[in-house]
Amino acid sequence: MSNLKKKLKIVSISAEIHPFSKTGGLADVARSLPKAIRRLGHEVISITPLYGRTINKEKYDLKIVYENVKIYLNSKDSIMVNYWRGFSMHGLPVYFIECKKYFSQRKAYYGSNHENARFLIFNVASLKLISLLKFKADIINCHDWHTGLIPYYLKNDFRYSKTLNKSVTVFTIHNLVFQFGKNWWEVPIEKKDFGRKVIPHLDNPDIEYINFIKRAILNADVINTVSEKYRDEIMTKKFGQDLHRILKNREDKLFGIVNGISYDDFNPNNDSEIFCNFSSKEIEKKQINKNFIQKKFGLAQDLKTPLICTTSRITYQKGFYLINKILPQLMKLDLQLIILGDGDKNYLKEIKKIARKYPKKLKWLSFDKNANDETLIMAASDFFLLPSHHEPCGINQLKAMRYGSVPIVRRVGGLEDTVSNYNPRTKKGTGFTFPLFDEFSLFAEIIRALETFKYQDDWKKIVERCMNESNSWEIPAKKYIKLYRKAIKLKNDNK
Repeated sequence: MSNLKKKLKIVSISAEIHPFSKTGGLADVARSLPKAIRRLGHEVISITPLYGRTINKEKYDLKIVYENVKIYLNSKDSIMVNYWRGFSMHGLPVYFIECKKYFSQRKAYYGSNHENARFLIFNVASLKLISLLKFKADIINCHDWHTGLIPYYLKNDFRYSKTLNKSVTVFTIHNLVFQFGKNWWEVPIEKKDFGRKVIPHLDNPDIEYINFIKRAILNADVINTVSEKYRDEIMTKKFGQDLHRILKNREDKLFGIVNGISYDDFNPNNDSEIFCNFSSKEIEKKQINKNFIQKKFGLAQDLKTPLICTTSRITYQKGFYLINKILPQLMKLDLQLIILGDGDKNYLKEIKKIARKYPKKLKWLSFDKNANDETLIMAASDFFLLPSHHEPCGINQLKAMRYGSVPIVRRVGGLEDTVSNYNPRTKKGTGFTFPLFDEFSLFAEIIRALETFKYQDDWKKIVERCMNESNSWEIPAKKYIKLYRKAIKLKNDNK
């Protein structure tokens, strides 16, 4: 069978997978991409940690498959783990690695003082599981830093494995800022990991300075990012997070594929979380959701007032430095703003203070307590705001467009790849974009969007265009299969 027709055996490894565990977009990708690939006819398994304090084994009908397996981490260290299995969909098993000492002590998924040690164990235990299953994977797709040592181990400790010796590694960078269990920029020069030395033992504090992403870039057969623009950006000093040189050196093995969203999970036509279902042919029904939201959250009930929403982590990266700078000026305009998200306490303090002053215009909601309201808010909103400093891909702008909320975003990373700037002369475009990371550019773009909103005939066409954009996982999944085949060819050519 030719390489182009052969059905692939794929392992997808991630620190979180929705609905079992989730802190952000990584969990959505780790759930939806394997599903889309499975629907294309390929064999896929997923692997993730079993967070004992938050993942309910009974709820997800998890069954134990291997018990008390001894994992050798090096010549000195070993640890016992259990393996459980559930399903993400029919024919798509999800395997969970249970290690109570490292993954069941706390409710938070991250933030341990032994973060590197935890995920090193996860990496080695994942490879051991693939061996136990005798799953001769063509591709092992490692997602983000938590899986970054897998390509390294495959070239070292597991290089003689009969099950794994032909496996090809694809390392997917979801956000280069996060490289291992510490902030990379806070590491003293004498502690920096250059990616070549032997990994320390578990009781050696230096293990917490091992740079997972750096080792993945050096050892993976192929690297990809979650948008084409971000792929180009991370090879520059501005966005490369001190890894731009080694990424530039591997440019021929670095690719970009824009994420998608699940059109089953995010569909305004049948979403049970929104007040009134609608489609691109019934845009006027958004007004019913808008009226409901204004009433629910105590905003002034006026359908003619533009409603802007932002649903994201409240951080510098997501542009809240800019948003907070112009919030007082925005409150003087004829608009309403709903902010759904948690994050930086300093930004939140300022947002809450202004919300108390303008309760009919500004509403802040904690994502932890109001997560189910996300699509309802998008379905009600006229605009979606995300002025990110950097954005590897961004999924929320894709969700917002699906629900007819027109993006106002900075022209960076995946936002540039997924939102086309509206041109009033040609009447083309799906949003409002600006290039510079400063509050004046953001304010000017919001003003431009608000002015466009006044011309309702043109406005409805922009909304319709947004809703009809093709951002499902079907197209990215096909691109990933092409990338996997390319990775196999590259490895075979280099033998």
